[in-house]
Amino acid sequence: MAQQLLMPKATAIWLVDNTALSFDQIAQFCKLHPLEIKAIADGEAAQGIKGLDPISTGQLSREEIARAEANPNHKLKLSEPKVRVPESKRKGPRYTPVSKRQDRPNAILWLVRNHPELKDAQISRLVGTTKNTIQQIRERTHWNSTNLTPMDPVTLGLCSQIDLDMEVDKAARNRPFQTEEEQGATLESARETERVADHDDFKEIDADAVFAKLKSLSANRSDDDDDQY
Repeated sequence: MAQQLLMPKATAIWLVDNTALSFDQIAQFCKLHPLEIKAIADGEAAQGIKGLDPISTGQLSREEIARAEANPNHKLKLSEPKVRVPESKRKGPRYTPVSKRQDRPNAILWLVRNHPELKDAQISRLVGTTKNTIQQIRERTHWNSTNLTPMDPVTLGLCSQIDLDMEVDKAARNRPFQTEEEQGATLESARETERVADHDDFKEIDADAVFAKLKSLSANRSDDDDDQY
């Protein structure tokens, strides 16, 4: 399993405040967009988040930061962990702390509205909920439906932006192409239009034949009247 940076946004804040690294270097290391790093530096983003020192957590060395500061093209690399923790195979939905469980319905509503392509199993993995709860929120039968407010699960801390992006990309790859009915196709083809135009009901009426028929009927009626007298 590839080593991942702990608390990337908090780490980015610390690197912005305490190093001379470029925005691109910090963005590459923290897996964030350079514009987001610029917004952090300008005080427009991540307000209220305390910076996390990656040196004290053993994720970066001072020597690695110095090399990157001296060479703008150098890409920061995570330090090798001193202790190897065996990977745990988690089954079932993600565990959610008790303090954040009340936010899950709002996060589910946000995902259902903003990413309808996500399957229930994917939403369950992201926010640690059950398919029954997701179905209730989809159908507006949840006991607290009237008070729910859509909220980004990343902002709530229920999942990471990387996890959300991965699930959205996976759903987009597995989504079938839309049919003509789904795309709202209402126009008929030219061939269908011509077929309707050639129908017997739309053929031109022969006026001479109609008048001849009426004249014949009128003559027959006159003969019948003469026979009565």
